[in-house]
Amino acid sequence: MSREYVRDRTGWMLGSYEGNGISGRIGARDAAGRRLGFYDERTDETRDATGRLIGRGNLLPALVFRP
Repeated sequence: MSREYVRDRTGWMLGSYEGNGISGRIGARDAAGRRLGFYDERTDETRDATGRLIGRGNLLPALVFRP
């Protein structure tokens, strides 16, 4: 599992992405560690934390950078 931190231009952490090579999913968390959603590489879908479809493709930045 690899984790990538997302920071704004001042260095403040906004969230993180964590990939799981086995399941083919990349999860997104906010700065407090709460799960925001995931991107499934096999189905090419992004879903929010409740499992609702957000859209096709990797839309995780839209979840992390939400105001």
